Amino acid sequence: MKYSVTTVMLPELDVLQTCILLQSLGFDGVEWRVRYTSEEMRRKGYSFWGAHKSDLSPDNLQKRAKELKNVSEEHGLTIAAVASDVRAGDLETLKKLADGVSLLGSVPIKVAPPCWYSRQARYQDLFQEAVEAYERSLEVLKPYGLKALVETHNNTIAVSASLAYRLVARFEAECIGVIYDVNNMASDGFETFRIGMELLGDYLQHCHLAGHKPVLRGSEANGVARWEFEACDLINGILRVDQFMEDLSSVAYEGFISIEDFRVGDPRENLRVQLDFLRSLEEAL
Repeated sequence: MKYSVTTVMLPELDVLQTCILLQSLGFDGVEWRVRYTSEEMRRKGYSFWGAHKSDLSPDNLQKRAKELKNVSEEHGLTIAAVASDVRAGDLETLKKLADGVSLLGSVPIKVAPPCWYSRQARYQDLFQEAVEAYERSLEVLKPYGLKALVETHNNTIAVSASLAYRLVARFEAECIGVIYDVNNMASDGFETFRIGMELLGDYLQHCHLAGHKPVLRGSEANGVARWEFEACDLINGILRVDQFMEDLSSVAYEGFISIEDFRVGDPRENLRVQLDFLRSLEEAL
């Protein structure tokens, strides 16, 4: 297995600091966050979903691509993916990303569906909108030889492996793939790991992994229990990570497993614990 880290979880580190940390812990790759940050979010300081010290964006990626590639390589890290929040159909932003990402090599770009899921819209309509948006987006990426990645993500029309497959199966696996995100499927879209992996086949091209567990937070006004999910160590999560690793091995997965750990605390210690646990599971296969 190959292990990487999404830098979404490392807002207080710059590019060099990030690579030094990941190399020291023994990671194989890095998934760089490349997103716009509003001035309002910058004023609030560094945070997972706000300002980042690395400050990579679609506007500056082309200028900083050489730095990003060189520093990653100098620390023995493969660039596993670009963690953008660009939406399918946003062709202007996607073109900017492609101009920069193409200088990094054959690095896939996470491209989200054109909108969040809404119960006010029919799934069939949202699906058709997504298919058409991805068609246009893949045409933008095609001249660069780059591919898009669709993440299994709650509150989208791709919450599970099978729903993501229904979307990407309209296109060739050389152009688009799926990020199999275990964290999101803890709360929405869970399907038996191996079934989803086998269904995805060649479209299974990247993984996200973190621990989550349900916590009872009282009840709604009508008395229904209100459960929320909080981040935890992989070993304590609700999903069987040992089974996940075994099933990945059974389908001969060769991509990256990227850790996403959005907890307050020392990221070095959090990452060390998760990586040691995954290595121990791999050794037991």
